Amino acid sequence: MYLIRNVNIFAPEPKGIMDILVANDRICAMGKELDPELPGIEIIDGTGKTAVPGFIDQHVHILGGGGEGGFHSRPPELMLSEIVRAGVTTVVGLLGTDGHTRSVENLVAKTKALKNEGITAYCLTGSYEYPPINITGSAAKDIVYIDEIIGCKLAISDHRCSRPTREEITRLVSEVRIAGLISGKVGEVHLHVGAIGNAIREIMEIVKEESVPVTHFRPTHMENHPEQAIEFVNMGGYADFTTEPHDMDSLCQVIEAVGTEKLTVSSDAGGSIPVWDQKRERITGMAVGRMDPLFQVIKKLHLEHDLPLEKALSLITSNPAKALNFYPDKGTLLPGSHADLVLLDNELQIDTVMARGKIMIRDKKLSAKGTFEEIPVYKEEASMNA
Repeated sequence: MYLIRNVNIFAPEPKGIMDILVANDRICAMGKELDPELPGIEIIDGTGKTAVPGFIDQHVHILGGGGEGGFHSRPPELMLSEIVRAGVTTVVGLLGTDGHTRSVENLVAKTKALKNEGITAYCLTGSYEYPPINITGSAAKDIVYIDEIIGCKLAISDHRCSRPTREEITRLVSEVRIAGLISGKVGEVHLHVGAIGNAIREIMEIVKEESVPVTHFRPTHMENHPEQAIEFVNMGGYADFTTEPHDMDSLCQVIEAVGTEKLTVSSDAGGSIPVWDQKRERITGMAVGRMDPLFQVIKKLHLEHDLPLEKALSLITSNPAKALNFYPDKGTLLPGSHADLVLLDNELQIDTVMARGKIMIRDKKLSAKGTFEEIPVYKEEASMNA
């Protein structure tokens, strides 16, 4: 149990300076001058610090993504330390271009591993291609029967996608919607939206003409299509942005037009970032997405673009939590919510990270690592006795 004293709370809306009582994996109480007489409680001094909800990253290649440059170009799996150093306490894992050497089975196993190591993790069935790869025989059954799977991924408007037709997309979203209703999950079709073609124009037509609730479509990489992002948000949908601190023009444009209520930001961490030649035939360079820009974008929105802190924070806390049906367990600081929180210092640097009531980072020092992040020395004696 922990008692965080005298901390400035943004939940993400400002609550003022209070104490936070955490027991097991939940926030038990919030208030001024809490004084629980409980044995074994640990006090954390929050003076001069700001408590915010743990960050939610809904587009993460936890297995590594890409691989378009050959087998040697497959990025490695993400480790726990990289995730928690970024202040992230909840991830949604997915596959990328490569649905052949990586499988949904692998993805679910990695999701379970991250849960065992202390954070909250979910994942999506499917990959870039249609029909979606899956475990049980259909994407819908994956969602219904596998706890960790909350939706299905599909790529559109990309030179690497399988060019699904309107009828195929309509059928998929209808099946995923029913699966979500049956299982009590969000039932999202998470759309990788490339930079070519009509982007989500056809998706918006499906919503209008087929009476499919707009919330079952979750387009990402919408920084490439700000005008359509504005239109989609005005229809009631959530638009997700994969952006970097050095290139935020599209995100700022959309925020100015529609506000922040229906916008989210994700990192695409672990995904490959290929550089193609002019004909999109050969890869001339390759990088890998990182998770730490997620909060860097939020800080820059607040410090350099004058967006109120609570609105900037909502893009990676309350908004994705509401979009994914995790709220109020996730995305907020309230009595009864999961004890997922980040303490920021007076320069908005990540100081402490708590996930489900477990300290992951304390005073900027990592206190939790993944199982294989510190591999013990392999001793000859142990080998001989094995």
